[in-house]
Amino acid sequence: MNYVENAVNHYRALLEEQLARVERMRAAAPAKDFAHLPTVTVGVIDGDGIGPIITGQATRVLNALLKDEIAAGSIVLKPIQGLTIENRLQKGEAIPADILDEIKTCDVLLKGPTETPKGGTMESANVAMRRALDLYANVRPVAVPEEGIDWIFFRENTEGEYVLGSKGIEIPDMLTMDFKVTTIPGTKRIARAAFEYAKRNGKHYVAIVTKANIMKKTDGMFSALCHEIAQEYPDIEVEDWYIDIMTAKLVDENIRRKFQVFLLPNLYGDIITDEAAQLQGGVGTAGSANIGDQYAMFEAIHGSAPRMIETGRGSFANPASILRAAAMLLRHIARVDAAARLDHALDAAGDKPREMTAEAYADRVISSLG
Repeated sequence: MNYVENAVNHYRALLEEQLARVERMRAAAPAKDFAHLPTVTVGVIDGDGIGPIITGQATRVLNALLKDEIAAGSIVLKPIQGLTIENRLQKGEAIPADILDEIKTCDVLLKGPTETPKGGTMESANVAMRRALDLYANVRPVAVPEEGIDWIFFRENTEGEYVLGSKGIEIPDMLTMDFKVTTIPGTKRIARAAFEYAKRNGKHYVAIVTKANIMKKTDGMFSALCHEIAQEYPDIEVEDWYIDIMTAKLVDENIRRKFQVFLLPNLYGDIITDEAAQLQGGVGTAGSANIGDQYAMFEAIHGSAPRMIETGRGSFANPASILRAAAMLLRHIARVDAAARLDHALDAAGDKPREMTAEAYADRVISSLG
């Protein structure tokens, strides 16, 4: 077998696929104005493991918070069934086609955690969702007021190591290779999203985080393009940081207060936002937004916690993370007052005690909505 020729043909197909994706980005339709839709359809995806438990409680909270708009029909909460590990494995699809069609009838999504099959047998549903809906900006806020921490991370969401993560090359008994992708339009749009956020929210510092000293083509271009966009925002200070030293600086109390907005490629953003969330109180406390021009998805950043289900402790899952994500969703659709009420209620409810059920915690949040 000619492994080299097969690998070249495989790589040629991947390269042609990515070039076509670049052309689609360049020809994309103007961004949807989420703030002025007459009716906003919010798809609610349960997911796996503890997903149905926490999304169920989030739905209760949203029904209480948005009861007038739901009654008037200006907001619709639409359950999306079937994005489960069992259904995905049965159909052999990361997102079954019929479920994706249902998802595309929504404007925004509130999604519980989904399980990825082990062993590389199937792509992550999250990665597939980001690609299918072109959710290119993963946005994760982290705040620890008493420590002077008020960060927001803009992680590129559709490229890097993840876009071809299941499409590498293997030569048996010799080597394997995976691929990393950085495109010009893909990098420019995440950079612009980060700088626009900084401008709108009075932030004056953006940290570009890469490993450009090693990954000179991909990370090098990411950094260069971010600096190109930065020239349009002269009032914002910009610095380059390497990912290894940044992971150390996030726990350095002498410097971490200076950070405000982070701009990162996909893999580094995935790793470092979990570290940042741990400083806030753990991944169970952090929400996440996945934003594109036509759709947006909001989710907890933790996993499906199958061990909690296996040990019969699923009812004690913490819904705080998905409720924080719900507040981000509300801001995205211009329900700023409702988002503020939810954030205030979560702050008032405080950390969920270990022995409090998800339902009891949601009751506490609802009673704090005012």
